[in-house]
Amino acid sequence: MNRCEAYLKALPGNASLIHRPENIRWLTGYTGEGCAFIANAAQVIITDFRYVEQAGRQAPECACERTGNGVTEAAVVKALCDRYNIQKLSVETDYLTYDAYAELSDTLTAVELTSLKQLPQQLRLVKDASEIACIRRAAEISCQAFDRILGKLKPGMTEKQAQILLDFEMLELGSERTAFDTIAAAGVNGSLPHATPSDHIIASGELLTLDFGATVNGYCADMTRTIGFGHIGGELRTMYQRVLDAQQMALDAIHPGAVCEDVDRVARDYLDQYYPGAFGHSLGHGVGLFIHEQPRLARGDRTVLVPGHVVTIEPGVYLPGIGGCRIEDMAILTEDGFIDPITAPKQLIEL
Repeated sequence: MNRCEAYLKALPGNASLIHRPENIRWLTGYTGEGCAFIANAAQVIITDFRYVEQAGRQAPECACERTGNGVTEAAVVKALCDRYNIQKLSVETDYLTYDAYAELSDTLTAVELTSLKQLPQQLRLVKDASEIACIRRAAEISCQAFDRILGKLKPGMTEKQAQILLDFEMLELGSERTAFDTIAAAGVNGSLPHATPSDHIIASGELLTLDFGATVNGYCADMTRTIGFGHIGGELRTMYQRVLDAQQMALDAIHPGAVCEDVDRVARDYLDQYYPGAFGHSLGHGVGLFIHEQPRLARGDRTVLVPGHVVTIEPGVYLPGIGGCRIEDMAILTEDGFIDPITAPKQLIEL
């Protein structure tokens, strides 16, 4: 059964409209702009002139309908609903803008619009062998890029320069693009979990947190390493070791059957003993065609881990005015445990 067939079998109703790019790609293979009409009666890519040929190449099993020259996307969807007698259409209410939804609603007056309720994301939770192969290759590229830049980083460089070096190496090694905007945060900027690389000059005695990932066939890797420049003093060194200990505790708790929030609690309770409130984000998240997917290793997520889940494990400590540290690996759940595709060293590196 292909993905469209499995999706349609799970779809409550017989027609849907997909706008989220990663869901379109997962269902059809198409990566251009537009949307996908996925119904029992037909599968159609709706796009403009610029992407018609691309749609034919990437999604040959789908028909293609063009917008443009006064023909709106909503008008094409109405014509398809009329053609196939669609009376109820599921849409991505978690993704559409208010204006886009309103246009559909105003145009499809005879069609009931219902929420898709993230059905494609739910089906994407468990990765198959081909998806896992792409994620592992993306992780391999990420680790190779990290290894390459270690000999090039030095005090006196800026965060932006470190980011550019890392992004270049990933692209040269075969990454399609970066999985997300690379984070490079040094010194006091390390207390910002999602810092934007700046002109801050990295000094001896500072930690540099690098959060990055490559992509292969659209599938993302996600890893973080925090490294030191020169000798790292006692407070930062202790913080680093405690974050590393917390991550290992969480890794030891991951297995098929583990509950997401329980794994999060292992690392959180340990770090809260020493740094109350300084680990403010979740322990991890799913990774696939999108960098932040379900499930989440977080408080309140009672998802039970099963083979095929791919999650990050990324505890961190963030101390304003002092700095921060995060260490991140990935876990690909298997029948008897998990595979960690992130092979870069985790003991504190001092350049």
